[in-house]
Amino acid sequence: MIVRERPGAVRLFFARQGSVVQRIWPQVLCVALVSTAIVAAHRLAPGRVPAASPAPFTLIGIALSIFLGFRNSASYDRWWEGRRLWGQLLQAARDIARQTMILDEAPGRPSPERRRIVGLVILFARTLLRRMRPQEGPPPPDPAELPGLARAGNPPDFVLGAIAAEIAGLQRSGRLTDVQALPLHESLVRLSSAQAGCERILTTPLPFAYTLLMHRTAYVFCFALPFGLADALGWATPFATAFVAYNFFGVDALSEELEEPFGLLPNDLPIEALATTVEINLREALGETDLPPWPQPVNCVLI
Repeated sequence: MIVRERPGAVRLFFARQGSVVQRIWPQVLCVALVSTAIVAAHRLAPGRVPAASPAPFTLIGIALSIFLGFRNSASYDRWWEGRRLWGQLLQAARDIARQTMILDEAPGRPSPERRRIVGLVILFARTLLRRMRPQEGPPPPDPAELPGLARAGNPPDFVLGAIAAEIAGLQRSGRLTDVQALPLHESLVRLSSAQAGCERILTTPLPFAYTLLMHRTAYVFCFALPFGLADALGWATPFATAFVAYNFFGVDALSEELEEPFGLLPNDLPIEALATTVEINLREALGETDLPPWPQPVNCVLI
């Protein structure tokens, strides 16, 4: 995710970090070159390369803009839901760190049971990060705090089951009453809900027909537009069509980034930073001082 101060008007106009220009400049350049060739051919042989009325392009452009707006809105909804779910995860993790204080025998001296539960919550955040970003690699084989994790089909759910087993064991031993355990189970439900929501976003992309229809319509429109502008704009047509292509292809590229919010592109969610934040908050709640460094953006990008 791009994290930077908002630049001034001039710097904002020329800003490259976080822009989609790097991804779409070949298409924009191709549209400009084709437009130049069409204008030149129309000037040299107007009978063979006739111009067209701009009216149909106006109507098609309006329809295409509405469709792009819908797709961008749907992609942003997925991006925002992903951020909301990780915010829910962070809140539930902090709640568990507070709710387990009842297990401490003295203030400032966390019990082994509390350390284990909080450690498993940290592990849950890390395994969910790897599930959302398979390129992060598999979890470490059989970590000390939870043997068998590496062989689990759904590691985050496996960790949640281990936390529930810990709480149930404390209830059976009498360390926790049913009333004291209830808030912990409710926090586990919120963690499970956040995981299910993230998996829903990861495994359910927008219908492919939307992408296919948008690409076909945008390309046909941008490559046909010079015929409608050749008479009215002349040699300014390549600049006008390149600007239109920049807008259409740019919105499309941005929508693709937001559609998969857990990736590693500049505008994706910084879930690695959020997982690190969970670890820092929970270890700090246990009174630890040797904490990981706070996540910092690199070249204005926080991952």
